[in-house]
Amino acid sequence: MKPGNHRRENDTMAETNLIAEPGKQDIVISREFDAPQDLVFRACTDPELVSQWWGPKGVTTTVEKMDTRPGGTWRAVQRDAEGNEYAFHGVYHEVTPGRIVDTFEYDAMPGHVLLETETLEDLGGGRTRLTDHLIFQSVEDRDGMLQAGSQEEMIEPLERLAGLLQSLKQAAPAR
Repeated sequence: MKPGNHRRENDTMAETNLIAEPGKQDIVISREFDAPQDLVFRACTDPELVSQWWGPKGVTTTVEKMDTRPGGTWRAVQRDAEGNEYAFHGVYHEVTPGRIVDTFEYDAMPGHVLLETETLEDLGGGRTRLTDHLIFQSVEDRDGMLQAGSQEEMIEPLERLAGLLQSLKQAAPAR
């Protein structure tokens, strides 16, 4: 799968980039947000907020558990329009305002664990770059994930996050 740049008509300030180089066991997804680092961090660590953006369009996400301390666990269930459920879980290894490291495992495919590192870079001016680096156990696992969902399904959550961040900024009292 080639690197991809995706820009929406109504979002000229940001694009989501997905890089999945052939023969490598990782995927890197990045996007800049017009939101400060602390707000992006909160949206990535508050279960009520995560449930509003995590997953592709057309699914609802219920965060059943989210203990963001090192060694803490998380579990989320996504439901599509037909009622199918997809559950995921993992363990947090590091959680700081600039970096979140956790494992990610799809319940229906036990033993295929990936390591996820989200880096939140403060760009100044109230902007943040989120880089999500997914490292799979093998190239085959990585390719299986890419084949299971389109690039668009992997990018949609960050687009949903951008919309949520804008709503949160508009709802926040002026400082």
